[in-house]
Amino acid sequence: MQFPESWLRTFANPGLSTDELSHRLTMAGLEVEETAAAAPPFTGIVVAHIVEIAPHPDADKLRVCQVDDGSGSLLQIVCGAPNAAAGLKVPLARIGARLPGDMKISKAKMRGVESFGMLCSARELGISQDHGGLLELAADAQVGLSIREALDLDDTLFTIKLTPNRADCLSILGVAREVAALTGVPLIMPAFDAVPVELEDRLAVDVQAPDLCGRFAGRVVRGVNARAATPAWMKSRLERAGQRSISALVDISNYVMLELGRPTHVFDLQRVDGGLTVRWARSGETLELLNGQTVTLEPDVGIVAAGGMPESLAGIMGGEASAVTLDTTDIYLEAAFWWPEAIMGRSKRFKFSSEASHRFERGVDFDSIPQHLERMTRLIIDICGGQAGPIDDQIVNLPPRAPVDMRLARCHRILGVPVEQSEVERIFTSLNLPFTLQDGVFTVTPPSYRFDIFIEEDLIEEVARVYGFERIPDLPPLARAEMRVAPETLRGPHALRRIMAGLDYQEVVNFSFVEEAWETDYAGNSDPIRLLNPIASQLAVMRSGLIGGLVANIVHNANRKQSRVRVFELGRVFARDASVGDTDLTVAGVDQPQRLAGAAWGPAVDEQWGTPTRHVDFYDVKMDVEVLLGEQAGGLVCVAATHPALHPGRSARLVLDGRDIGWLGELHPRLAQKAELTHAPVVFEVDVQAISAARLPQPTEVSRQPIVVRDLAVWVDVKVSYQDLLGTLSQTIASNATLSVIKDIKLFDVWRDKAAGDVSEKSMAFHFWLQDPEVTLDDARVEQCMSLLLQALVSAHGVRLRA
Repeated sequence: MQFPESWLRTFANPGLSTDELSHRLTMAGLEVEETAAAAPPFTGIVVAHIVEIAPHPDADKLRVCQVDDGSGSLLQIVCGAPNAAAGLKVPLARIGARLPGDMKISKAKMRGVESFGMLCSARELGISQDHGGLLELAADAQVGLSIREALDLDDTLFTIKLTPNRADCLSILGVAREVAALTGVPLIMPAFDAVPVELEDRLAVDVQAPDLCGRFAGRVVRGVNARAATPAWMKSRLERAGQRSISALVDISNYVMLELGRPTHVFDLQRVDGGLTVRWARSGETLELLNGQTVTLEPDVGIVAAGGMPESLAGIMGGEASAVTLDTTDIYLEAAFWWPEAIMGRSKRFKFSSEASHRFERGVDFDSIPQHLERMTRLIIDICGGQAGPIDDQIVNLPPRAPVDMRLARCHRILGVPVEQSEVERIFTSLNLPFTLQDGVFTVTPPSYRFDIFIEEDLIEEVARVYGFERIPDLPPLARAEMRVAPETLRGPHALRRIMAGLDYQEVVNFSFVEEAWETDYAGNSDPIRLLNPIASQLAVMRSGLIGGLVANIVHNANRKQSRVRVFELGRVFARDASVGDTDLTVAGVDQPQRLAGAAWGPAVDEQWGTPTRHVDFYDVKMDVEVLLGEQAGGLVCVAATHPALHPGRSARLVLDGRDIGWLGELHPRLAQKAELTHAPVVFEVDVQAISAARLPQPTEVSRQPIVVRDLAVWVDVKVSYQDLLGTLSQTIASNATLSVIKDIKLFDVWRDKAAGDVSEKSMAFHFWLQDPEVTLDDARVEQCMSLLLQALVSAHGVRLRA
């Protein structure tokens, strides 16, 4: 928020320099991001009066002016400004003056006519970008007075960076309250005297949505002159606060917003059909806004309607249909309290922001609405004239002001400083926080303009701010350090990240909120968790999987000519689960497990002369998953299954020791085509909790006996998988002590005899490694083991030995 220091000092004027005031505000939590001069340095420029004007004898666009600069004699100035006219008071740069940019003014001759100075525009003085003509000064400006003094150009512009909780400081009055509390100077409030009521006219208002509007007040004013000029003092303050002057009525509304933090709206009474209705929009309704944008409304957007048609977005922006113009004579002034929850995120949905929504979504004072309306009415009548009707004030549903307790002992413990009880009383009094005190406990009732005080720590923060952070000694905390042994079987997130990085994957961190289409495409989720206040319209739902974000990362890199991409992410996903309760670490109805996902795209290895180039496939990534699992990989089983994001014939559900832990597969061709990828990446996603508990390695004695290797090849039905055979062999070995010498099994060949024309069978060949830790195996014992294994396969799967 930007404002001139001079405006602030009309409310609270401490005996501090600009730098001291800036430092005091910053240390109290209102960070002064920047201070800048209202005008650049220049000298020798005074108020001058154009007495006479005549055409230049040799130039059509130049005129010769006789100017009174207060020195007692007229100066001859040659000027080409289109608005130069006799009787105007304008800035004059005398001979010897220095303009911004260190431009020095000297005597000049222009087309044969001498000029003893220069008449200046606002841009030449560096106070605005207006270069359409001379800067016209007030008629009562004192001739010969320095222009810096006449226009108060030795002012400083403050730019304050406010935290979102301090909505009460989004006004000059709000910042002045802080200055008064910090320095002890009195707070000078503007006049809120009631304007004489000269009309009985009223406009009917029906508030149908108490969860949208808690209080609505307004009044009719007739006979205003919308073409009246905005006073120079008001225009100057608006411009120095970053606002462009538009018209008197609009300027007054903006002025009250900046001065008091009260966004208001001015309706053209002649363009409002009947009374006003405050309600939620109906789906499909449209509204043309003051910025020229036409928006389509949804039922969660509040509006003010007239004659059944939307006239303005509640708390955000007015509509074009009822906007005031320079021909407006009768107006309706509106000031309301809109619930912050009803305004949050709505303007971002329409891809714009407004000063009003910025304030209302943070909370605006609901108690001072009538006084602020009186202030605005007085300004309108003083500037534009007119007669005012009575104020209609409807109190519908106001926020409760729940008292908050603060224990003095708790305050001392948090701050580490024994702030005296009398000092705390002074601080709360200076901040206008009403309190009662009993047994060392302050009970504070937050005022109507403070929407940031809910818990005990909020009050402790107020004490710390005003007491002064610089007064709190910077002593290091003392704590007993207790070293704890990390469990050997627990693999935390950092360990998992190290493993993935060692596998040549690059970690990414994506948003937890994603496009709704991603949830449908990559997770098959038709009911995702929606955000109440999305940071962007396309990022409207919470993710229930990580694959979509990784595919987007691959697309981003592919579009930038990267041919090989390996990325992974470890993060939370969000799904509806009615069994989840509301605790310190959980949200009711929302399951938030951690997942680890990876994606590989491009060549299996970097291009090199020793290895033929081939694209990464299912088994490459399956090996990466097995390395990630470590000792647990022996219990991993890939079960063929379908997933919305994966290729129907190249995807598997990952099962670890009988428990589903995730998915592995090639991206669905439809999604790869949609992402405009030349070939599909291979992706996986696993549950972090399921893979975090590693198995503790069990040391065994190394056998001195030789290993015997035997092969077994069998014919089996094509529908029988290797996993089925391996499961049968493992179960047989576990149930028969004779087979305990079988140490390992590997499939090394799969063959189909297509020449025979019979493809109903396939040949599968296995290596078996046998070893006894005590004695050397003889042929008879080996053949007995192989016979038992073959019998088990014949019984379970009907295999036959391949000759």
